[in-house]
Amino acid sequence: MKIVVLVKHVPDSASARGFNPDYTSDRVSVDSVLSELDEYAVEQALQIAEKHDGVEIMYLTIGPESAADALRKALSMGGDAAVHVCDDAIKGSDAFATSALLAAALRKLEWDLIVTGMASTDGWLGIVPTMVAEHLGIPSATLADNLSIDGNTVTIRRDSDDDSRTLQTTMPCLVSVTDKTGEARYPSFKGIMAAKKKTVDRWSLADLGLEPAAVGLAAHRAAATQTTVRPPRAAGVKVVDDGNGANELAEFLTARKFI
Repeated sequence: MKIVVLVKHVPDSASARGFNPDYTSDRVSVDSVLSELDEYAVEQALQIAEKHDGVEIMYLTIGPESAADALRKALSMGGDAAVHVCDDAIKGSDAFATSALLAAALRKLEWDLIVTGMASTDGWLGIVPTMVAEHLGIPSATLADNLSIDGNTVTIRRDSDDDSRTLQTTMPCLVSVTDKTGEARYPSFKGIMAAKKKTVDRWSLADLGLEPAAVGLAAHRAAATQTTVRPPRAAGVKVVDDGNGANELAEFLTARKFI
């Protein structure tokens, strides 16, 4: 079985993120990491490899030079090799162009199963996995809280506050997993050292047979025209209890119709 895991290098959610003059995300002045939600996809692929013989895991990402760090992080957790699609023309690509890029890269690879996170932590759209599957003409089973493989059958379970739903499909297919699938493992020192020796191929748009006009800001279906910095949080109201604190608190909550 051959598995391709889609991963993304994103700005650290703990950093103060901003935008470039062209309204693309500033990925230079902030620390970036492997998207936390993609770590769950990596973990699920590794668990499948531990349960089944002969599983090969490949990681695929799109992004600038620094995006290779996300691949090395994934490879340090486990897996065999990676592909980095890197081209200056890709900068600013929207979900439509991104899904087309990923699909073009996947057509050059051999795979039975594609595993993704449920969304990227910098965009939170959650639509790219399904769009990739549509480009490839394969079934997609999204938002899996549990994933299992039996022969050629893929089974996922979705849990909600009201019920649990089980879906089945057959490979080749795409599955996106949620953060409920289980904590991702930490890379070991041995894994980190081994990752440095694993193959990371680099592909350009020309390698994918795509024209620069089909991606990037020029191909955007929507465009940002203005950004506004979030205002600093105002200081809250402090109630000093000098014997009348309960009344003041009740008046504060009543005035705002909380009670």
